[in-house]
Amino acid sequence: MEPALIGTRLASAAISPLLKKLLVSDGPGAGLTGNAPKVRLSGLVSFRGEKRSLTEKDVRRLAATLVERSLDERTEAPFPADETEAVVHTLGTTLLALGDLDMDDVQAVRLGHHTLARRLRAAAPAPDGLSTDSALYLESLTEWACLHILEFFTQRSTFIARSLVEQTRGQTELIAKLDEVIRRTPRADGRDTAFERRYLDHLAKKHGRLTIYGIDLHHSPDRWPLDVAYLSLEATGTGADSPWFETGTAAPADDDTAESPWFAAAPLDHGVRADLALARHDRILLRGLAGSGKSTLVQWLTVSAATEGRAEDMAYLNGRIPFVLPLRTLTRHGERLPAPDLFLSAAGCPLTAPDGWADRVLSAGRGLILVDGIDEIPEAERGRAREWLRGLLDTYDGNRWLVTSRPTAVRDDWLASEAFTELTLSPMTPTAVTTYVRRWHQAAGPDAEPYEQPLLDALRTAEHVAQLATNPLMCGLICALHRDRRGFLPRGRKALYEAALSMLLSRRDRERDMAAPYGVTLDEAPQIQLIQRLAYWLTLNGRTQLDRARAESIVREAAPAIPEASAYDPNALFTHLLHRSGLLREPTEDTVDFVHRTFQDYLAAKALVDHWDIGVLIGHADDDQWEDVIRMAVGHARPRECAEILRELLAAADAAEDRRVQLRLVLLAATALEHATEVSPEVRAEVLARTAEVIPPHGVQEARELAAVGRLVLDLLPAPEGLSQGHAYLVATAASHLSSDAALLYLAGFVGRPEILVRSQLMWAWTRFDAERYAEEIIAKLDPAELYYTVVTDDQAAALSRLGLRPELLDIRAGVGEDGFTFLRPMLPDVRGLRLLGFESARSVIDTLGPLPQVTSLLVEVDHEDPPFRLITEAFPHLNALVLEGAPRATWDVTLLAPLRGLRQLLVPRGATLTGLEHLPADISLTY
Repeated sequence: MEPALIGTRLASAAISPLLKKLLVSDGPGAGLTGNAPKVRLSGLVSFRGEKRSLTEKDVRRLAATLVERSLDERTEAPFPADETEAVVHTLGTTLLALGDLDMDDVQAVRLGHHTLARRLRAAAPAPDGLSTDSALYLESLTEWACLHILEFFTQRSTFIARSLVEQTRGQTELIAKLDEVIRRTPRADGRDTAFERRYLDHLAKKHGRLTIYGIDLHHSPDRWPLDVAYLSLEATGTGADSPWFETGTAAPADDDTAESPWFAAAPLDHGVRADLALARHDRILLRGLAGSGKSTLVQWLTVSAATEGRAEDMAYLNGRIPFVLPLRTLTRHGERLPAPDLFLSAAGCPLTAPDGWADRVLSAGRGLILVDGIDEIPEAERGRAREWLRGLLDTYDGNRWLVTSRPTAVRDDWLASEAFTELTLSPMTPTAVTTYVRRWHQAAGPDAEPYEQPLLDALRTAEHVAQLATNPLMCGLICALHRDRRGFLPRGRKALYEAALSMLLSRRDRERDMAAPYGVTLDEAPQIQLIQRLAYWLTLNGRTQLDRARAESIVREAAPAIPEASAYDPNALFTHLLHRSGLLREPTEDTVDFVHRTFQDYLAAKALVDHWDIGVLIGHADDDQWEDVIRMAVGHARPRECAEILRELLAAADAAEDRRVQLRLVLLAATALEHATEVSPEVRAEVLARTAEVIPPHGVQEARELAAVGRLVLDLLPAPEGLSQGHAYLVATAASHLSSDAALLYLAGFVGRPEILVRSQLMWAWTRFDAERYAEEIIAKLDPAELYYTVVTDDQAAALSRLGLRPELLDIRAGVGEDGFTFLRPMLPDVRGLRLLGFESARSVIDTLGPLPQVTSLLVEVDHEDPPFRLITEAFPHLNALVLEGAPRATWDVTLLAPLRGLRQLLVPRGATLTGLEHLPADISLTY
């Protein structure tokens, strides 16, 4: 019953005298004379102190009168009739608590009647055994009574005088504090605002366009708006690194099973849109393979922060000032990494900021710091980069930080002590590949339209093509080559790169009918010979960027040995390679690098094989920057050379003492085997035998590394039958990251496994396959016991509906839209365990679902500023387990959870501060 409704039944003229009996009157004045303390509420009530006029019995009689007069004989009572005596007793006890509040009348009025009512209920003993209706009635009646009590306080002769005195004192304190804040804060004038507008415009233009490889044929532009070219990818976290799996199940070893105290069916892989990850976590270390989209993501975040009116889901970056810090540029000469006042100049920004501007932005917590490419600096310099990051983090709080790296460049806990969440960019799903192909052909124009559907068909039917289309770079090359070759694609990765180089180095200018703008005409082979010298130097020196003067000297020294090139002026030769090859670029006036690291790796591998520097290859086999170089070297090598490289890799694995290094080298050999054009059966058998020694994997990381081997690993994985539960989970994890039809068929063999970890992994793999087919072959056949059905897209919701599934445990993610909820709504009455994660507004999704009184366990991501606790108690009144996920370091008042009388388990994020705990049941289990 609302306070307004009770007020209509209790006329003020009739009830005010009743409540006024609770208070005593006193003399005029503000109470300034002498040093007497303020009069607390205990001295203003009529049932305490020397002016006592009511006894405890009188107060309870007054409570009975209030209850009686608030009821309407013409309508049904708002609470069960057999609880009337308990309601009266509880109300009397609550009113008596007025004498226990440690505040005066001015403080009470400042609180307001809602908060005063909560303080009263907190001070009084908790009611025992009341129904929900009775509890709601008492809450309303207490608030209404407090409203009248505060009215009485404002009418006291001392109130106005005391209020003025308190107000004057408060203003004096506030002025003093503001003066101190002004004294400590550097003065910023209008120059900051004007500069930020120029700076953001600069970033939007600089990063607002993206190269889609191959669209630069004929009369098409070579760069396209980021909005057209950008494709959102998924990032995943694992185990304890997961943002909402703080105390969850660890991967078991062999037959050992660990049980989680929270939602035991929780999976170990958690997907989130990579561009929304910073909305949940202030600090992220993002790993991804070459070409996976790390740098493009940095561009997208930069432009989203720099441009008003972006998509609504990127609104969390509004007001953020991006600092794009590519480490390859900042440490070109091995110099010290820059302080904030040098961020812009070090990154090549031509604008000059007002003195102290960067410090003011970061001190105010408005920064978006994007550190791109830990893997692109030498390993010896990465420790120094971490110390640089730590210094910035210790100095500036409240900003958002993203650091990118290749997967194995730094160890798993490299930034764990700085509270970074680790995520990994996932390979593109078949759905994402389809989206990319359609978008590419749309951007390429009408001439490309006839090739779109044939390429989509080839991606579904040609295994060797689908295996290559796992990241945006390779997808772009495949699209470009398919169009360029009028529907025919080369087989294998080496052939793909050879075709791409041919397209970029010679055919592009020829098909554009361009002459020789720099006076140089070279065939494809001599250009490759020259450019691979640059790639060789960069790779050998652990760099991805070199000075222009150094690059010119390398070309000058190499040209005499190449007959076609020796006839040209070295300066003109270098300028031609820089501007016409399509492989090199000039990020700043005095530096040169490759348009993408993958081209550098490919050409460095060719140079190493041409020189037969096998010792250099093997000597760097445990260096993550050389992994692709070694794989491609095997592709370039002749049969005898190929055999030698593979055997040397296995020998290096034998010599390594570290288990992870051993595994990496064996897997590297297995991965490289796929690139070999010809290899003896004996060497192939030896590599496969050694690979079999690491299968089944010994942990989740090993499982993922096995998946990186590619389609070949499926031939090595053991049959699902007869595996221990630990091995079954790890093998399924490896196979679930392959995203091929063959992997789907293999995973189908696990659907009968009883282990919750295995079934959860199969559930999470759903997003990597076609939603409908995977649902029919995997999801529909899983044992639903203790299994959360995770729905990330509308297609998955539709698939569940078509199959007629009614899961008791449901995990709904932010990718589900209005159509998805339409499919899910008929299933909701059967749901008893619910998770709601990633939604921009927890309120809106709970409103969409409507009341679900049968739900007993809930995991929900809430807004740290305005958590919908009241809505939770109304929509899920019978909860006994609640997990709250939200921003770290949040402060939450859990008083509004008090109506959940059955709540026995509450989990909140580490670092959260809770107030109002005294209102929760004493036997609740609280976990951070």
